[in-house]
Amino acid sequence: MLAAIIVASVLSCSPVAAVSSPAVTNVAADSTLQATFNSGVTFQQFVDAAVARREGWLRLQRDAVVPAGLVARARAVGGRWQLLVVALDGCGDSMNSVPYAARLADSVPGLSLRIVSPNSGQVAQRGHRTQDGRMATPTFVLLDARGEDVGCLVELPAPLRHWTDAARATVSNDSLHSYRNAFYARDRGVSLATELVEMLESAQAGTPRCDRLLTR
Repeated sequence: MLAAIIVASVLSCSPVAAVSSPAVTNVAADSTLQATFNSGVTFQQFVDAAVARREGWLRLQRDAVVPAGLVARARAVGGRWQLLVVALDGCGDSMNSVPYAARLADSVPGLSLRIVSPNSGQVAQRGHRTQDGRMATPTFVLLDARGEDVGCLVELPAPLRHWTDAARATVSNDSLHSYRNAFYARDRGVSLATELVEMLESAQAGTPRCDRLLTR
């Protein structure tokens, strides 16, 4: 079962020095988001190079599924879109989200995905922080065909983001940790994929959206 291979996620995947991550090309701090996207690796390349949580990445790469209804909605958007992802192989939140984004991109003509490390993706993360100011992984930035920023999702899918916001001040770190693991095992990427499809629909309608974790 997919639930059996969910690896415990860390409570925060905010980048720190010397964190394990597949190698990608470094991008200068003043680079554009389009240049950052162009420097990234495919999901297959990322997984091939993953060291931390490798078994989880491989199994989710194999087993991740996006519901057909969400795929149909994404295909109906049309056009050409680029999903820039800042991720770490050692980050449990990345591992439990990115494979579903990759499956969606593989299923939708016109939607491409590239992954960069926090070192290479600072230009994306500086402008897309959590609401308490952290740069965190995963960070998803949606670009249109011209490379313009038209949406983002930072760190956690909406139900987990909202629960964490409400509960962080009142529960222990162990409880936060356990709830995240249970959520990912139960949700199986549906919330993340739903938000990404809604982001596409909003961008197509000319109303970009960016969802972030609010912590206190």
